[in-house]
Amino acid sequence: MDKVKAKKHLGQHFLTDENVAKRIADTLTLEGYKKVLEIGPGMGVLTKYILDKPTETFVVEIDTESVDYLNKHYPKLHNHIFGQDFLKFNITEAFNQEAFAVIGNFPYNISSQIVFRVLELRDYVPEFAGMFQKEVAERICEKKGSKTYGILSVLTQAFYDTEYLFTVSEHVFNPPPKVKSGVMRMRRKENYSLPVSEKLFFSVVKAAFNQRRKTLRNSLKGFNLPEEIREEAIFNLRPEQLNVEEFIDITKKIEIHGV
Repeated sequence: MDKVKAKKHLGQHFLTDENVAKRIADTLTLEGYKKVLEIGPGMGVLTKYILDKPTETFVVEIDTESVDYLNKHYPKLHNHIFGQDFLKFNITEAFNQEAFAVIGNFPYNISSQIVFRVLELRDYVPEFAGMFQKEVAERICEKKGSKTYGILSVLTQAFYDTEYLFTVSEHVFNPPPKVKSGVMRMRRKENYSLPVSEKLFFSVVKAAFNQRRKTLRNSLKGFNLPEEIREEAIFNLRPEQLNVEEFIDITKKIEIHGV
């Protein structure tokens, strides 16, 4: 088997530029963990550079053809390949509850789902880096005040420091995607526990941005805050005008005053 054929239903676009692959691998800081999990390695263009690092490298790959290719060409991955769907299998059990970084050239069709899954695994994932559709990478790292700032921005930045690193041309893939890509990195905050109910915080953020053209006074009506609280100045704002700390403050008000 010389090459793996890219499968459209899996959103596969194989990176062909070695320099870009090395740059992505080099985004790992290797701080606070000894294991790395690459999602969707394909034919291993990124994998080989991760394997050069002083970490134990694992890969998770749903495509059986790619799994066969990796087994054949990367003997270092022996017993380190999970032929699974990252979104569905119990990775913490596979890693025996140990910390691990996550990296990859992520399939665009499930990239947001991968981010939300990493947020669920945040107790185990001190670092998350890789390549997304450029707009998604920018959204994750965007600060308040922008039209692209949204649910993904707030929820990731509640737990991680995010950083947009560099843009990648569509011409370094086979087949080339129709959009540019962006590489970003998330490093877990030293104190990443919220002083409010995480479930309520998520609900508040989603409710606000699901009606992003409305002020918070209107979009958060369903949380039944007393009128005198909803008259406070912060409720005159729209969701893109609030940073993480301000969303936490609103969540606190709802915890205290909501009925």
